[in-house]
Amino acid sequence: MTTPPPAPARKHFSMIRGFHLADVFTLGNAACGVGAVFLAMAFMASQSLGQFFWAAALAPAAFVFDVFDGRIARWRQTHSALGRELDSLADVISFGVAPAALAFAAGLDGGWDCVLLVYFVCCGVSRLARYNVTAEALSAGADKVKYFEGTPIPTSVVLVGVLALAAWQGRIGDTVWGGAWRSAPGNCIHSRCSLRCRAR
Repeated sequence: MTTPPPAPARKHFSMIRGFHLADVFTLGNAACGVGAVFLAMAFMASQSLGQFFWAAALAPAAFVFDVFDGRIARWRQTHSALGRELDSLADVISFGVAPAALAFAAGLDGGWDCVLLVYFVCCGVSRLARYNVTAEALSAGADKVKYFEGTPIPTSVVLVGVLALAAWQGRIGDTVWGGAWRSAPGNCIHSRCSLRCRAR
């Protein structure tokens, strides 16, 4: 009776060894998103506009990492399923959760505001999940997807820019652009997030 050959020994740090240079840039994207969330929370505690602006500045920084990770992957021909999934997870943080956290910190913190911000993040998650399952078909065997279905989630950088402009003009918190319109006793409609519910 022959004995099966021994399984190859697992190397230490096998996950890290599997990373490519493009994946490092993708992790930089994710780090910017997490940093933006932390700074948004710090702003809520301190009300220091400097922290708000730093949080907003991390959005375009994440966008730069997002652009370069794809270009590096194509340049080095190191496309992988891990890289694609990693890119989508990083995008959810940097261009979904972080902008929503920044909007909440800017004053869109009513009940309906939160519902719409959650909806915004869920749309981003759904769009990225659809991209992941259709990317292979859309690329037609090439290294790059020829076209996108829907609006790419990194475009939320524009929304972060609008929030930064509002902060620069002192129009966040209770003085956010458009104010709030009362719709019923104890409720009001907020123009920046379509609907806002706040107890008076």
